[in-house]
Amino acid sequence: MKKQINGTPGYQKYLKDRKKEAFNIHFLQIFLLVAFLIFWEVGAQLGFIDDFLFSKPSAVWNILVKYVSNGEIFKHLGISLYETIVGLIIGTCSGLFIAICLWWSEKLAKIFDPFLVVLNALPKTALAPILIVWVGTGVKGIVVISIITSIAVTILSAYNYFSTVDEDKIKLMKSFGASKFQILTKLVLPSNTSNMINLLKINIGMVWVGVIVGEFIASRAGLGYLIVYGGQVFNLSLVMMGILVLAICTLLMYQLLGYYEKKLKKRQGANK
Repeated sequence: MKKQINGTPGYQKYLKDRKKEAFNIHFLQIFLLVAFLIFWEVGAQLGFIDDFLFSKPSAVWNILVKYVSNGEIFKHLGISLYETIVGLIIGTCSGLFIAICLWWSEKLAKIFDPFLVVLNALPKTALAPILIVWVGTGVKGIVVISIITSIAVTILSAYNYFSTVDEDKIKLMKSFGASKFQILTKLVLPSNTSNMINLLKINIGMVWVGVIVGEFIASRAGLGYLIVYGGQVFNLSLVMMGILVLAICTLLMYQLLGYYEKKLKKRQGANK
């Protein structure tokens, strides 16, 4: 039946329209980016934009080539990526574990609800100096800051996902004698796979914020250190280069996760 639908002219036209729309969107995205860079460069060259304060694309590119050629950028990038990946894994896994515990025990969820709300409402960057004093400087302190920035969002979001699973399905499983662990592993977690991936996408940005803030405060290496050092010596090209590399890394991580999500959806669709 599915093959018959896929072979119909209407379905083929739908696929063609979808591909055309995707191409148009990508073209417009690239066009806007190129137009922005040209406007920025020409504006700086003609004096409409102060290149001392805003730099210019050619200057940013030159300093990027310099840092790539001497290998300095890879040192800073490697440190920041390590801190981000460790913080992302620990923060997400810890948050999911706590969310499962809260889903498992309604009483526990009621006890911790106000504390989680307050923790989520607090600006995490305000806690960074305190955490650095408690944990110490370097990678360990920065990883802790990155975990704190993402864990509260992970707990609250995941617990909300788990709590909104179809109650009728849960009752049906209970009527067949399913244990709470079976309900969790066979229904709650599998039905929230897409939600977990979306949560990871959110956490990528949150963890990067924690890492950069931590490197602003207490680090002698990393992208955050490059950015704050460039600001201190009034080298705005270095600042823009650090921001550019940071944006590319975040985009690549996001796209990698999006690619995995597409593959997962195709697999799930094929199994139906």
